[in-house]
This record gives sequence, C-alpha cells and structure tokens, in this order.
Amino acid sequence: MEKKASLYDFLPQEYPIPGKTVYRQKQIAEWLYQKRVTTFEAMSNLPHELRTELAHTFTLLPLELVTRQGAHDTTQKFLWQLTDGQLIESVLIPASPALYGEASDRKTLCLSTQVGCAYGCRFCASGLEGWKRNLTPGEIVAQILATEKISKQKVNNLVFMGMGEPLANYDNLMKAIEIINAPWGLNLGARHITISTSGLAPQIKKLADSPKQIRLAISLHGATDEVRTQIMPVNKKYPLSQLLEACLYYQKKKRKRITLEFILIQDINDSLDQAQHLAHLCQQLHAKVNLIPYNRVEGLPWERPSENRIKQFAKTVCAHGATATVRREKGHDIDAACGQLRLKTERKLATSSPTA
Repeated sequence: MEKKASLYDFLPQEYPIPGKTVYRQKQIAEWLYQKRVTTFEAMSNLPHELRTELAHTFTLLPLELVTRQGAHDTTQKFLWQLTDGQLIESVLIPASPALYGEASDRKTLCLSTQVGCAYGCRFCASGLEGWKRNLTPGEIVAQILATEKISKQKVNNLVFMGMGEPLANYDNLMKAIEIINAPWGLNLGARHITISTSGLAPQIKKLADSPKQIRLAISLHGATDEVRTQIMPVNKKYPLSQLLEACLYYQKKKRKRITLEFILIQDINDSLDQAQHLAHLCQQLHAKVNLIPYNRVEGLPWERPSENRIKQFAKTVCAHGATATVRREKGHDIDAACGQLRLKTERKLATSSPTA
C-alpha cells in the first residue's frame, strides 16, 4: 500500500486540490493550524467531495505518541512514532526565571529534524544507531501541534536541537519554519526560533542570507581544534577557522548575537586552558556561552565534572571578559539527553522481538 503524504508537508499555495483557489487554501490552513482538526470530515465548510478526496489522498498529523515522561521540574519528554515506524523525540522545557530572567510562562520545545544523526558527536545518543532519514516539514511541525494538544500548554519558544543536525535537512527545516512563522500557520515570531548546529559552515552562511531573523546557536564543545575534533567529528571538515568565518558572516548579515553551547565533560574539555580559549572565541564573536554539565548517556564513557570544577571553569571564562551561564539541564529523571529515550526504546524492542 502506497504511503500517504501528510497535508502538513505543504504550504497553502501548494495544496494539491482542484482549482487551487486561494479561498480553499485559506480554509484548509485555518482548519489545520487554527482549529487544529483531527479528521478531514471535521472541515465542515469544504465540499463533501473535496473532504473525501483529501482523506483518500492525505493523512493529517504524521505521528503518534508512544510514551510521555514527565520530570519533577515539569520538563516533559515525548517519544513519537512516525508513519513508517521510526521513532523521534521532542522535549518541552519550562523557563528558569532565576537563571535567565525569562518570563515565567515561557515554554520551550526542543524539536527533532532527523531520525538519528550522521554527525556522531561523541557525547550524544542521537547518532549511536546512525542516520536513518530526514524529517519532512510536516513531521517537524507536527511535533509542536501534538505536544500542545497532549500537554495542554502553549509552546512559545522553539529550539531545533533535538535529534539530528538541523542544517543537514535545510530545505525541509526552512519550509517547516515558514509554516511555524506564517500568520496563517502557527504565527510564532522568528525571534522565538533558534537553530542549533554542530557547525556546518556553508549552511550557516546560507541561513544568514535567508530573510528570516532566526536565532543561531553553535554546539561548540571544544575551544581549540585539537579538543573539538575529539568531541565533534564535524570539526575535521569545518575546523574552527571556517566556523568562525561563517559565524561572523551570519552576525554581519543578521546583526544578532550568537549563543555558544559548551557541554563540560570531565578531563576532556573542562581544563582552565579551554576556558581561556573559549572566552577568546566569545569575544571575537561577541557571543554568550551556555555551559552545560554533561548529562550522562548509557553506553558512553564520559563523566560530568565536579561542581567545583564547573564553578572554576565558569569563573575563568567570565574573568577573561566573556558572558557565561551555567545551564542546569532539566529532566535527569526522564532520559532528557538527545536520543536517550529513543535509543532505549529501540534496543528494548529489538531485544524483545522474536527474530532478535
């Protein structure tokens, strides 16, 4: 049986409907993104014949909830199954006003953009089973719609830093952002959308040339090429000199501050020498840095530095003229590191399968 496409994969002007009238396009978009119906039959102001044709040709939300884990700090992780059986994750994170000075009603959703990941960052569970495929625009957008429906909370901040490398799925990502940002879509402002990348320099420049004022975060995790290459294999292809050039280009075009993400791993990148190099990079980019104590992943050898070492590292970064925040990641009790829940579930299913 041929797999049906999701209607969420299309922009309104692309809806494959008879006549493609603007009137019908607006009606369908309203049903999808404002009224958020779950069946085509519920689109009551469309002709019956059109509803029947749409139901025969397309699906609506292209994912289903497998499991939901809730943390004591109200962080929630969602494991979704796509129509082809693949699994992805999303994480809903509440604001931390004491740390960030953010509005207390801020709800951030970390979104996946790929099934698995090809970039093999040494600390991350997402790539342990390799890359399977890119997500479609509809599969990206559907994570927001389904999360809001299940959690009964309004998502008002998005970060593309779940499973996968967002900029390796550039075209689908940008189409999803078009739907998310558009008044006829989810109507979320670009300044509430952040793309986190492992450092794909050409795509960073491409993003800089796009018209949307999207925020950029760099998963740095090493302040010298020698250290970063140990943690981030992508650094062999795009070393820090190329990454720095791309980030400066982005800043020149967007005039937006970049955020550097730096996971602290014991005896790997937590030396005070790394802290000084990191401060220098921050000054060059006029960037701020989030220091993230490592969240242990089953099957990986890394350890979190001691609290004293974390404090020393942060103090050294700030003493050398940079702005640094120690970000206390949430959800330790819900496998909140990228890809952990999916990996555990897939391995459990493989073990329990009669053919395993």
